[in-house]
Amino acid sequence: MVSGSRRFLMKISLRPLFLLLLASACVAQQAPASSEPKAAESKPASDTKPAQAAPRKVDKASAYYHYALAHMYEEQVAMYGRTELANKAIEEYRQAIDADPTSEYLTAGLAELYAKTGRIRDAVMEAQDILKRDPNNLEAHKLLGRIYLRSLGDIQSGNGSQNVLKLAIEQYEQIIKIEPDSVDDHLLLGRLYKVNNDLQKAESEFKTALKLQPDSEEAVTTLALLYTEEGDSTRAAQVLSAVPDASRSAKLYSVLGYTYEQQKEYKKAIDAYRKAIALDRDNLDAIRGLAENLMNDGQSEAALEQYKVIADANPEDAQTYVRIAEIYRRGGKFDLALENLKKAQSMVPDSIDVPYNLARVYQAQGRYDDAAQILQDLLKKTEKPDNNYTQAEKNNRSVFLELLGSVYRDNNNSQLAIETFRKMLTLGDENAERGYQQIIDTYREARQWQQATDTAKEAVQKLPNDRGLKMVYASQLADMGQAEAGLQQVKALLKGKPEDREVYITLAQMYSRLKRWPDAQESLDKAEQVSSKPEDKQYVYFLRGSMYERQKKYDQAEEMFRKVLSTDPDNATALNYLGYM
Repeated sequence: MVSGSRRFLMKISLRPLFLLLLASACVAQQAPASSEPKAAESKPASDTKPAQAAPRKVDKASAYYHYALAHMYEEQVAMYGRTELANKAIEEYRQAIDADPTSEYLTAGLAELYAKTGRIRDAVMEAQDILKRDPNNLEAHKLLGRIYLRSLGDIQSGNGSQNVLKLAIEQYEQIIKIEPDSVDDHLLLGRLYKVNNDLQKAESEFKTALKLQPDSEEAVTTLALLYTEEGDSTRAAQVLSAVPDASRSAKLYSVLGYTYEQQKEYKKAIDAYRKAIALDRDNLDAIRGLAENLMNDGQSEAALEQYKVIADANPEDAQTYVRIAEIYRRGGKFDLALENLKKAQSMVPDSIDVPYNLARVYQAQGRYDDAAQILQDLLKKTEKPDNNYTQAEKNNRSVFLELLGSVYRDNNNSQLAIETFRKMLTLGDENAERGYQQIIDTYREARQWQQATDTAKEAVQKLPNDRGLKMVYASQLADMGQAEAGLQQVKALLKGKPEDREVYITLAQMYSRLKRWPDAQESLDKAEQVSSKPEDKQYVYFLRGSMYERQKKYDQAEEMFRKVLSTDPDNATALNYLGYM
C-alpha cells in the first residue's frame, strides 16, 4: 500500500520546502559533463560494429523526488477527490518509475493508485507486469485479489461471475503460499471456495485458520456455519461448544442458537439466544432469533413480546410486522393480524410475502374469494412467458399454488383444487412431492379412494426415490383392501437406522386403521426407541393417546395427552382431545 502498508528505506517529509531542498540536492549530485576528446579517426566500414545503446542509468534521487510528489498528490486525492490531482499523482509515479525502472515498490504504488481511482484495467495490467518479473510479489497478488473481489460484488451472476471467482481464488491461493500464517487470508480463501461450492477445500482453509489461531471467533463461527449449511449441525455444535463459556461472545452464542435451531432443539436455541442478548442487549438479530425459536417451541406470547421489542427499536422493519401478524393469525385475532400486515404493506408495497400472508388470513376468515384473488395476482405477477424460472422462483410459485389449491379445497371446489395442485408437479421434485400429497389428500377428503390410490401410484412411478410417497401409496393400498401388500411395502423400507422412526409411525397408523392394536402398539414402541428429540417422543405419546382413545381406553389416553401437555402446554390437538373426552 502507498500509505502505511509498505515502508520505504527512509522516512519522507512532504513539506514543499523539503521538496525544493531535495530537488537542489538532486541537481548538485549530478557531476558536470566533462569535455571528452573527439573520437579517433573512423576506421574502415568493414571494421566498424553497430553502436549499442548504453543501459539506462538508475537515478535513485530523481525517483525518490517524483515518488514524494506522487505521494503528496495521492493524499490530496483522498482528501478532495479531484481528478486532476489523481492525474498528477499518476504522472509523478510514471516519472519516478522512468528514473528507477527496477523498483517494484513504485510500480505497485502506481497499480494501487489506478485501483483507487477506478482505472481497474490499468491496475490489473500493472500488477500483472510486476508478477511477470517477480511471481512472489505479495502486494501485487493482494492487489489483484482485492480487485477481483470488488468485481465479484459488481457482477450478479453468469459466466463472468464464475470466471472472476476463479481468478480471485488463484490469487489467494498464491497469497497463502507466500504468507501461510495469515488467519484472515485462509478465512477469505475458504469463503471463496465455499462460493465456488468446493466445500472440502473451504473446510480445510477454515480448519487451518482455527489451528493458527484457536481463539479466533471468526474461524470458529465460520467453520460452524459451514457444517450447519452442509446439514451437519451436530459437528457445528461440537465446534462451537468447544469454546469455553468465559470466552463466548454474543456472536458465538447467536451462531450456536442458529445451529440448535437447525437441529430443531428449540429450547437449547432459546437459551443460546438469551445468552447472546445478555451480552449485547442491542443485538436485534439475536432478539429475532430468540423470537423465532420461541414460536418454534410453541411459546407464541413470549415470541410476540420479543417481536414488539424489535418493532419498537426499528419501526421500519416490515418483516417484524409480518411475524407479529402470523402470531395473531394463529391465535385467531384476525383483525390485529390484518392491521400489522397493512403496516408492513405500506413499507414494502412490492413485497410478495405480505400479500401471501394476507391471503392466509382471508382463508382463515372464510373470505375465500378474496384469498384466491390475491394468490392469482401473485401468480400473474411472478409469471414468465418463457417459463424459464430459477429454482427460487419455482419454489415461490409452488408455495402460491399450494395455498391457492387449499383455498379452493376449503371452499368445496375439489376439482379446481386438484387442477391447481397439478401445476406444482413441473416445479422440481420437492414441489412435485408436495403437489402429489395435496392431490391425494384432496381425493381422500372427497372420499374418492380409487383416484387417491391411482395418484399415489403415479407419484411413486414419477418419483421412485421418494420414501414418503412410497409409504403414502402403501397406505392407500391397505385402505383399499390390500392390507398385507401395503404393510409389506412399508416394512421393506426399514433399514435398521434412526430414519426408521418415520416408517414405524406409518406402520402404527396403518395398523390403527386396520384395528390391529397390538401391532400398532409394538410399532409405536419401536418408534419411541429411535426418537432422540423431545418433540419426536412427544408425537409418539400423542399417537399412543389417539390409539387408546379409539379403543375407548380413556384413562390411558388421558395419561398420554397429559404427558404431551407437560412439555407443550399449548398443544391445541392434545387439548382438543382432552376437552372432547
